[in-house]
Amino acid sequence: MPPTPAVPRAIRCCSRQSRRSRPRQPASVNFSDPRYLRFNLLCHHHAMTIALRKQLEIEPAREETSFGPLRLLHALPWLILAAAMRVIAFGGGAVALPAIIIADISVLLAFFVTAQQSIEAAGGQSSLGTLTLGEQFKLSLSILWRIMLVMILASLSAAAAGYTASYHLLAGLDGMAFDQFTHPGRFWSAWIAAIVLLMIVRAERDGGKVALFAAIGEFARRGLWLGAAVIILGLINVALAYGQEAVRTAIWNFWQTSSATQFTKNLIYFVFIFSFVMLRLWITLRVLTLGLRQSYVRGG
Repeated sequence: MPPTPAVPRAIRCCSRQSRRSRPRQPASVNFSDPRYLRFNLLCHHHAMTIALRKQLEIEPAREETSFGPLRLLHALPWLILAAAMRVIAFGGGAVALPAIIIADISVLLAFFVTAQQSIEAAGGQSSLGTLTLGEQFKLSLSILWRIMLVMILASLSAAAAGYTASYHLLAGLDGMAFDQFTHPGRFWSAWIAAIVLLMIVRAERDGGKVALFAAIGEFARRGLWLGAAVIILGLINVALAYGQEAVRTAIWNFWQTSSATQFTKNLIYFVFIFSFVMLRLWITLRVLTLGLRQSYVRGG
């Protein structure tokens, strides 16, 4: 019986055994690829489940397209929850503090979702969407208590300096999506958003460790572009506040004079509130993402 001919090399290299023995390429954990000046964010990579890592390693990347404005809707459920908790907190009482914490966590979760969309819109890559809800929740808690310390310290310092509206600085996280109470507070929320973004970026770089002071140092090193982004974002927040107030006045007049049903009036007010909330959060991340990208590309 003649010997079985050897399997051609082209077939052997594509065989199941060859595919199993072929080493897998680990996912890169870079924010900026210096070779191609690409903008990457693979955040909190170590916290992904083993099954998810294996799936990401064996499955090719697939491009997903969607109508641009619809991408903002991914953050809407968290923003609705944050708005509900804000209403409860304004009522005061024993539930006010838990409601504020839940509202801030919801804003951070909406921040994660919008950050992913913003980075991809800027031509970069993001794996924020691959994190499970539990992993996102843990990351938001790690960021929340650190940012809360910063806001408390800033509020106490401003009060000691005689700033009468210092307590508005405690709404720094809230102001990333909802309108702040004062113009200084709007610039303050822009800076807080920049620090939160840098904390997310450094979390993937440092193996998932959230570091507040490292993020502040990163902001100082990239102050030329990030500082400009914060100033521009603060000015945009001020303009949005005037625009929101004008629309609110128009809707109030509509409520008083229109013969539309109560459902229609409520629907209009709902769309008004969350259109500005999603717009503010989207603009926040678009401006900061572009500023951070330029700091990497331009080197400062």
